[in-house]
Amino acid sequence: MRIGILTAGGDCPGINATIRGVCKTAINYYGMEVYGIHNGFRGLLDDEVTPLTETSLGGLLTMGGTVLGTSRVKPFRRGKASALENTPAALMRTIQKHGLDCLVCIGGNGTQKTAAKLAETGINVVMIPKTIDNDVWGTDISFGFDSAVSIATEAIDRLHSTASSHQRVMVIEVMGHKAGWIALHSGMAGGGDIILLPELPFNIHNIGDVIIERLKKGKPYSIVVVAEGIPTLNGKKAAQYIAEEIEYETGFETRETVLGYIQRGGSPTAFDRTLATRMGGHATELIAQGKFGRMVSLQGDDIVSVPLADVAGKLKLVTPDNDLIVQGRRMGVCFG
Repeated sequence: MRIGILTAGGDCPGINATIRGVCKTAINYYGMEVYGIHNGFRGLLDDEVTPLTETSLGGLLTMGGTVLGTSRVKPFRRGKASALENTPAALMRTIQKHGLDCLVCIGGNGTQKTAAKLAETGINVVMIPKTIDNDVWGTDISFGFDSAVSIATEAIDRLHSTASSHQRVMVIEVMGHKAGWIALHSGMAGGGDIILLPELPFNIHNIGDVIIERLKKGKPYSIVVVAEGIPTLNGKKAAQYIAEEIEYETGFETRETVLGYIQRGGSPTAFDRTLATRMGGHATELIAQGKFGRMVSLQGDDIVSVPLADVAGKLKLVTPDNDLIVQGRRMGVCFG
């Protein structure tokens, strides 16, 4: 049995631990061969394939990024008709050339949709979800999320001290275009006073009133955590828009911090290392059992799998009845 493995979409902590989990299980336990496909689906189109051995896996557990490289190439994207017609043939040529019996695709929502389309063409595929946004449907948690939340929480912790010293309002922008999971979890863990998510509407006048009320209660500074995908005016960045509006509404000195790609870099947390290892091992078990067209999933404490066709194209978003939101409101946190 020969496995091809690729990583696509944005990088995140834990990808290399997943590659290691797949390869070590495949090589040591099942006696399979593993080939690394470089630079995501572009590598599959351009035949950038090399064998992976146990020797090449050293040091991957703690390493950030992806040793295979990644890209956002989507081979089934609509647009150029001729390119779309040739894509399945190009993919199949590479797969047949190297005698690959299965593809392991590690990625987020875009990768999930591409993997589902590959499965529809008859290619044996197993998908492993990765994203710091935690918005992949069908799994409770994706590896990379815990690491990103830990980084964002530490940043919020540090902003508390400078906000207190200068008695300012501090606005911190974290990642999350459509899903506010990072903002919600880091905001609650970091003691944010106001947390704004793409899924929940907010009233800027209400936010100003909350900050003024905090001052009246003897709280001279406030921490505002915003997801990058909240609606703004005139194309402004989330933190810039909220900081300017708060200053206008309250007259209080307000500063903004955009955390950016720091959330995606560096070594994964212990939780993400173990989750990635478990998911990688389970993906190899699915291959050994001939169970293809599935995505590895964490449900409760168990690693299971779900049909790709059932989850591809769906987003897991924060809902108003989320436990953290309910508890946060009870504690006086403003969500808009």
